[in-house]
Amino acid sequence: MEKCETTDVAIIGAGPAGAAAAAWLAQRGYGVRVLERQHFPRFSIGESLLPQCMVHLETCGLLEAAQAGDYQPKNGAAFCWRGSESAIDFRHKFSPGPGTTWQVERADFDHRLIEAASQAGAEVTHGVEVTDFTADRESPRLTLQDESGTMQHLNARFVLDASGYGRVLARLTGLDRPSTLANRSALFTHVEDRIRCPDHDREKILIGIHPRHSGIWYWLIPFRHGRTSVGVVAEPAILEAAGSDDPTRLWSLIGEEPRFAELLENAEAVRDIARLQSYSADIKRLHGPGFAVLGNAGEFLDPVFSSGVTIALDSAVRAAPLVARQLEGHTVDWAAEFEAPLRRGVATFRDFVDAWYDGRLPRIIFHDQQSPRLRGMIGSVLAGYAWDTDNPFVAASRRRLDRLAESCAIEASPDKATVT
Repeated sequence: MEKCETTDVAIIGAGPAGAAAAAWLAQRGYGVRVLERQHFPRFSIGESLLPQCMVHLETCGLLEAAQAGDYQPKNGAAFCWRGSESAIDFRHKFSPGPGTTWQVERADFDHRLIEAASQAGAEVTHGVEVTDFTADRESPRLTLQDESGTMQHLNARFVLDASGYGRVLARLTGLDRPSTLANRSALFTHVEDRIRCPDHDREKILIGIHPRHSGIWYWLIPFRHGRTSVGVVAEPAILEAAGSDDPTRLWSLIGEEPRFAELLENAEAVRDIARLQSYSADIKRLHGPGFAVLGNAGEFLDPVFSSGVTIALDSAVRAAPLVARQLEGHTVDWAAEFEAPLRRGVATFRDFVDAWYDGRLPRIIFHDQQSPRLRGMIGSVLAGYAWDTDNPFVAASRRRLDRLAESCAIEASPDKATVT
């Protein structure tokens, strides 16, 4: 007979969203089971955090565990295109809250967070896969399979899906739906960067735009101890045309962007080139009878502004108190209290992603005569404060971006971009 166990809250996935929700609930005495398919530490991208994350880590009691990682400090984002460079310093943002964060190797970061959640009382099981799910407001049921093939059932009083790109409940409940964003893919690796350029700021992520093809962009995320995450994002057909295999494609495209070619001329890859294909995803709704969906397990936009971990943590700290209320017998309106406010911030990020790819945001970023106040408002969103409706670029992001972009004109020559 298959074994059947029970818990207050079952959480699928031990990444940042799962760890945050588990820590918050376990600290308040709830029985929490975290179910993770992989063994930690394990590699993941999404390595450049946003300052908003620091607020959420503190809320769920994980900030001290993260601080112990001694990660590379991050205070902003730098951009390069056709010889021009521009930077946004998060310390000068419009919204209240921290202005600095870290750039982290996620294998270590995620491991520290879930270990801290375990120390708070959550029971964490690795090497187990959720193969079936029955939604129920009072007692949702998960079917689990471990690495030996043994099956068991787990009945919970509530289920949170923090499975990230696995998107477990979106698949099992039929809620998965295609993203409205264009189909793009990423190639990436970690390198010993051997960067010697004295003007390279390791406290900022560097985002580059291809000098001829605006739909191709690059990231460079410095870590401590001389390592860096580097990647390129483009439509799949463009990546395929760049070479015969993924290492050739990545390094060929990096060689076409002058600043990246200069910084990485002596770099040596320390892990295989990886590919993330057709990464954007969406979901019909983020909740159902006895369950809610967190972070990338519901909707993932694009890596360009590093919003993934921020959205994951935001969803976790919104959901966990609501789970506690429901377990105490109170009625929770998950649509109004969880999904609607979470989606509002995601929509702000989406407006910025759209503006990045259609050229409005680069025109704004490379404009050299913006007021500090406007720059601070843009910087606040890029720092993760996408829920601060006191910021006009949150309250009416698309309209404000349209108006600001109209006032900025970029005249490009073969050698550089001049902002007028």
